[in-house]
Amino acid sequence: MKNILSVAISVAVLAFASPSIAASERENLQTYCKPDIQRLCAGAPIGGGGVKDCLKAHEKEISVGCAQALKALKDG
Repeated sequence: MKNILSVAISVAVLAFASPSIAASERENLQTYCKPDIQRLCAGAPIGGGGVKDCLKAHEKEISVGCAQALKALKDG
């Protein structure tokens, strides 16, 4: 079950990341946002921006690393 959740979270992180972003940015999202997604957005729908919207809704609660990874996407 833990592996299924891990895969689902990885898919969720990559689902809201545009295909045009660099692999390093995708890796940063997966590395830094995965714990925040598990903690704050486990019930968010994977597609349609659900995870991204959830992270934005919890922007005051996400880790510094995840916030920086999300900001790098916006700046890029």
